Amino acid sequence: MSDNRILVVDDEKLVCWSLSEMLTGAGFTVETALTGAEARDSFNRFNPEIILLDVRLPDANGLELLSEFKALDEDIIILMITAYADADSAVNALKKGADDYIGKPFDLQHVRHVIEQAFEKKRLNRVVNSYSRELRKQYDYDNLIGNSSKIIEVFKLINVCAETDAKIVLILGESGTGKELVARAIHHHSARSKDPFIETNCAAIPDNLMENELFGHEKGAFTDAGQRYKGIFEAAEGGTVFFDEIGDMALTMQAKILKVIDSNAYRRLGGHENLETNVRIITATNRNLKEMVKQESFRNDLFYRLNVMTINLPPLRDRKEDIPSLAAYFIERIGAEYGRKIAGLTPEALECLMHYNWPGNVRELRNSLERAMMLEDGTMLTPQYLSKEIRECVIADLERDEQTRNNKAALFSGSYINLPPDGISLTDVEEELIRQAMARFKGNQTRAAKCLHMSRDTLRYRLKKFGII
Repeated sequence: MSDNRILVVDDEKLVCWSLSEMLTGAGFTVETALTGAEARDSFNRFNPEIILLDVRLPDANGLELLSEFKALDEDIIILMITAYADADSAVNALKKGADDYIGKPFDLQHVRHVIEQAFEKKRLNRVVNSYSRELRKQYDYDNLIGNSSKIIEVFKLINVCAETDAKIVLILGESGTGKELVARAIHHHSARSKDPFIETNCAAIPDNLMENELFGHEKGAFTDAGQRYKGIFEAAEGGTVFFDEIGDMALTMQAKILKVIDSNAYRRLGGHENLETNVRIITATNRNLKEMVKQESFRNDLFYRLNVMTINLPPLRDRKEDIPSLAAYFIERIGAEYGRKIAGLTPEALECLMHYNWPGNVRELRNSLERAMMLEDGTMLTPQYLSKEIRECVIADLERDEQTRNNKAALFSGSYINLPPDGISLTDVEEELIRQAMARFKGNQTRAAKCLHMSRDTLRYRLKKFGII
């Protein structure tokens, strides 16, 4: 218990001595202070975990010191020392944030018991906080990983929405960009994190059931309504309701959602009274709501109520610089999930990932890596088990630049290499000579390597490097 530090603050030397002796004998580390000035000095130097603080001191008000210490360290446990006859002081201390109080004259065994309970409470709080942090890691932006300017902007908006308790948030982005993850990140980093987060997919629930799902019903509201049913708004009270694919919500339900947003109230099916609601509403869609408004398939008034705090998620093809860190994250996470020991990507595999345009975005990247990791028998992930589309995209990109390749070939059409006036990249020279050698020997790598005065393994490395095979 030597790390369990206790500060005893009382103007009676005998009280300080007796408490110090008892607590030290129980294995605690104890300091004492007779005045408010000494208490402040010891607080800053000794860094106590628990303070036993007398209400009355010669140079300070114990209740004021209580507030002062709590402001400096919100986790510190403060037990007020009061006379049993002074009940008002004890009540005031508890109102100001004291964790408990002990009365004079002391029962030392009772004091020891209160102290041990306080340290146990502190230990349990650490465990709970640690568990909460681990739980939050599951939603901590997850595959919203990277340092590109576009994803950093997303992080900033998530923080703004969480810290300001923005009541309405609209998330826009293609399928697979992580809209649900953004919604969960906003919730779990906000003051609402201890209350429910409930998701409803507007495209998955039939229109005739949506109202019941959201608002619930009273007993007898319809034939099968044998008892009262809580809807999503009631179940999520204080927390967050996430409407995924809001663009697929029927117009009739859009009107009802608009009314909830405007009035912060709803009514159960079959009910006759309005119920107040306090929830954050986050909506998401991969559809163009502005175009839907023009086509009158989405309510104009609802769109403008939703389009207050908007987060646009960039597609992966627009932030390819984040692919290496995303891939590393997924390899580590999938490896831990399936017990696969894959150290990382080969340069050739990474080049394939960087050239592919990822129409399925981050979700497709994860699925592709998961499949490859299940099949890979080495310690590094190679292109071998990536899909054909991903592997061939490197060659496709090179073929798109046919004019550049033709220009490079022209440089070597004579018997000797002539250095152009503007210079040339040695990498381009090397690539073109390898292509010519492979063409001359109709793809025979052994003969091409001999012609280029290099080993076959060196040639194969360069063939992969330049995407020739």
